[in-house]
Amino acid sequence: MKRTMLALLALGMIALGALWTFQGLGYVEGSAMTGVRTWAVVGPLVAGLGVALLIVVMRPRDID
Repeated sequence: MKRTMLALLALGMIALGALWTFQGLGYVEGSAMTGVRTWAVVGPLVAGLGVALLIVVMRPRDID
């Protein structure tokens, strides 16, 4: 259950980071974040952390 929740969190971070990136670059309009460079930097950072979390969560567990 914990792994599933963390995987969903990671996927949410990836999606949110992608959205923020595209808003910051001006590809997604209709928000105060559109065209603001800060979000073009923060977005990839959040998405990258999501990818890292997903990699850690999806690693096979060692069984002793």
